[in-house]
Amino acid sequence: MSDAASETSSEASAEEGRRDFIRDIIRADLEAGRESGVITRFPPEPNGYLHIGHAKSICLNFGVAEEFGGRCNLRFDDTNPVKEEQEYIEAIEEDVRWLGFDWGGRALHASDYFEQLYGWAEQLIEAGKAYVDDLSAEEIRAHRGSLTEPGRDSPYRERPAAESLDLFRRMRAGDFPDGARVLRAKIDMASGNINLRDPVLYRILHAAHPRTGSAWCIYPTYDYAHGQSDAIEGVTHSLCTLEFEDHRPLYDWLVDNLPTPSRPHQYEFARLNLAYTVLSKRMLIRMVEEGRVRGWDDPRMPTLRGLRRRGLPPAAIRDFAKRIGVAKADNLVEPNLLDACVREQLNREAERRMAVLKPLKVVIENYPEGESEELEAINNPEDPAAGSRKVPFGRALYIERDDFMEDPPKKFFRLAPGREVRLRYAYFVTCTDVVKDAEGEVVELRCSYDPATRGGDAPDGRKVKGTLHWVSAAHALDAEVRLYEQLFTAEQPGAGGRDVFEDFNDKALQTLEGCKLEPALAGAAVGQAVQFERLGYFCADPDGTPERPVFNRTVALRDSWAKVRKKG
Repeated sequence: MSDAASETSSEASAEEGRRDFIRDIIRADLEAGRESGVITRFPPEPNGYLHIGHAKSICLNFGVAEEFGGRCNLRFDDTNPVKEEQEYIEAIEEDVRWLGFDWGGRALHASDYFEQLYGWAEQLIEAGKAYVDDLSAEEIRAHRGSLTEPGRDSPYRERPAAESLDLFRRMRAGDFPDGARVLRAKIDMASGNINLRDPVLYRILHAAHPRTGSAWCIYPTYDYAHGQSDAIEGVTHSLCTLEFEDHRPLYDWLVDNLPTPSRPHQYEFARLNLAYTVLSKRMLIRMVEEGRVRGWDDPRMPTLRGLRRRGLPPAAIRDFAKRIGVAKADNLVEPNLLDACVREQLNREAERRMAVLKPLKVVIENYPEGESEELEAINNPEDPAAGSRKVPFGRALYIERDDFMEDPPKKFFRLAPGREVRLRYAYFVTCTDVVKDAEGEVVELRCSYDPATRGGDAPDGRKVKGTLHWVSAAHALDAEVRLYEQLFTAEQPGAGGRDVFEDFNDKALQTLEGCKLEPALAGAAVGQAVQFERLGYFCADPDGTPERPVFNRTVALRDSWAKVRKKG
């Protein structure tokens, strides 16, 4: 078993007894003997990349199956060959595995069942429950009616079954062009549920399929393939988001009117609505195509590929899915909850390193010129097994520009003229002089150090209120660091009918050049998570090299001075 699978298995064991309405339904079904086991499925369309909203569904479907000793199928809804690509299939499988889940064998596809689905469609025609319609898509929409007006029968609704069957077979044989005819279920054009007003089951598409090639030129709709694929696979609990609630009567009608080998049931839960975030596939595509982001794996994107590149650990996403829970009503989730899950996970597993993002040079005038030393630094105070490392120290250092103020206000405990602070793992230093350029900008600090305070403690017991991180100038590694904020400035982008992109945050990416890192970061592997002490959690980006690494900020640490400033 992989480490990720082991983690999710442990989480599932820990979650036994957890309650929500989906789990209550499953428990009741098992206890009453309506089901002898649990089979769920995650059915993505292979026409795009998964995002954080899909992660909630993945965690629910795979999670409940594991908790109740069942299985979850990964089944691709590949019923629209025009938009489907093998690239997406492979990316989806990779993302599901990265989240820590496994489907126990090969992935399934709706196309596995095309022949069976076609045979059942013929049976519906023969039973007088489906017919071939010659109306165009626009005419079908016009006949469908509205929420306040019933639909109108197609003039082809009473077409004899034998004629419809012949036409349907000719549709399969490729005798008609795209859009010439469709197969519709014959249900109720006056139904209050528009989905029951003779929905389309098959349409003509002369397009090669990624898996079946040119074997088919008619393809089932999602509504037709969905429930029947569930039944073929023995799915017991078909878990969907709330937008499919109105489709459930059609799901039930089709399963009840076909000789399926099992009787699945559909249940709906609220989808993830994340503040300051857009999860619409159409909008995500626009962002990529219009160049607002650098691609589907841009760390600003809510795609799983983007979140992975940004450095979010899969365990934190699973924890986030657990905390937001499963409900029947939509609600808006604040992104700071996801941030909290990420911090908790990375606090346990990320090693600490020192990095200076906005460097200000410090010269320790009483430190011997031309000399340096190595100091012991803890890798992770949360994990003693992580051990320690050596950090070089010398006469010239870099500290954060924000860690110095020439005229500090009350409660600013960092470096200032005449003030003594602690350099992390090193010595107490006191600022003795400030060097400025012609414009009056501070360009260098002169300090003195107390050699007796090596390691960060004073033998005489004196205390300092500020502890700063630093990097040795002689050993510093130059790097690029990318800081990310929310991609949208409004809690609900596009609310009130305005264009979503009116709320787009053009400043969601800040790129810092000339950052100074301790030399241990030269060997950071792509995706490796580290905590830059006092700054936040970061991960190595594939754009970097050993000579010039690039790091993405995953999430910031809480900043005590920032809180004071905000309060003030």
